[in-house]
Amino acid sequence: MRRVVIAGMIGNGLEWYDFALYGYFAPILGRLFFPGHDPYVQLISTYGIFAAGFLTRPLGGILFGYLGDKFGRKFALTLSLLMMAVPTACIGLLPTYASIGVAAPLLLACVRMVQGLALAGQFTGSITFIVEHAPVGKRGVAGATTVLSLCVGMLMGSGIATLMAELLSPADLESWGWRVPFLLGIAIAFVGFYIRRYTEESPHYEKTKGEGKLSKAPVRETFCTHYGQVLRGIGIYMSVTVPFYILTVFLNGFMVTALGHPVKDALLISTLSMVLLMLLVVPTAALTDKLGRKRVLMATTVVYIVATWPIFWLITQPGFMPAFVAQMLLTVIVGFYVGAAPTVFVELFPTAVRYTGMSISYNICAALFGGTAPMVCAWAFEKTQMKTVAAFYIILCGVLSFIAFIGYHDRYKEELE
Repeated sequence: MRRVVIAGMIGNGLEWYDFALYGYFAPILGRLFFPGHDPYVQLISTYGIFAAGFLTRPLGGILFGYLGDKFGRKFALTLSLLMMAVPTACIGLLPTYASIGVAAPLLLACVRMVQGLALAGQFTGSITFIVEHAPVGKRGVAGATTVLSLCVGMLMGSGIATLMAELLSPADLESWGWRVPFLLGIAIAFVGFYIRRYTEESPHYEKTKGEGKLSKAPVRETFCTHYGQVLRGIGIYMSVTVPFYILTVFLNGFMVTALGHPVKDALLISTLSMVLLMLLVVPTAALTDKLGRKRVLMATTVVYIVATWPIFWLITQPGFMPAFVAQMLLTVIVGFYVGAAPTVFVELFPTAVRYTGMSISYNICAALFGGTAPMVCAWAFEKTQMKTVAAFYIILCGVLSFIAFIGYHDRYKEELE
């Protein structure tokens, strides 16, 4: 079990490191790939390319879900890892707008779409792979390790971005320093690929395969037989993907562009929020192994609804400390929800279509709501000039997730189907 968890965490963490770098360098990428006089328009354009990385997520979910349910979890996970490493390095090599004009942002969008395709299979595959190895009573903790590795990967990206900002002058960082973290992604990806090759396949998958119960058409079966679970999964995951990307991506650029904080302060707060999230996800998920996932997550959606606007009001107050305290409070709420949510997805679907069902519901939600959240919030702020406007998006997600849990049968004490 330890080897399974380590292999799953390394692969998942490396993919999120690669994918998250874009968000941390969004202000610089905006200036290099979308030149203009209005920095906020640059930021919105940059977030538009961030959202483009999510357009291929549903397609990637279908593709890797099919491969994972048809040919095994390990095969799909290893392929997705390699598909992430190469385009990440390509971002570090891309010419900017000053060199090739409008082709630069188009190439950036294409690379992000390939990254989105790969990530679609990685995260849900890692969750499936790890949780299917875990015994009853430990599945919440096992699922939380995928979120922990996600945080580690994003922390690596945030930490390296912060380090580059501290070591280099602003001119050097914008000239060449931003490329280095992207180029590092391809080197460390092969470490995860090597380790993952020597782990065993999921016992639930092997048992289902041995009994001849694998689905011959997992995508069709998911949509025809398990469409209710797919819709419920989308509703439940809204309170993961939207608050998470607002916290880790939108607030980083918003603090610099709209609130006037230095880049290094915004990156420092983002890095510290990732550290706090890492400390929270496993203990809060362990709580759901004792009290039930439905009870804990529904309570957290109520906290989203009540506390989010005051937190965003605090973020907009002058000075470093209000922004720091507010983002730490938001991180605590997010931590209580995201730790246990992955295991809920595993428990929603039977083994024969689990990878497909999880990938489709998660990636549709991520594409429609999570990946677009920074762009939507940036656009809403430009139109309204209301600095707390992003809070209302999180509150809406909290309401919809609460509704999705109504009628949900909690399986935290039951064997996986």
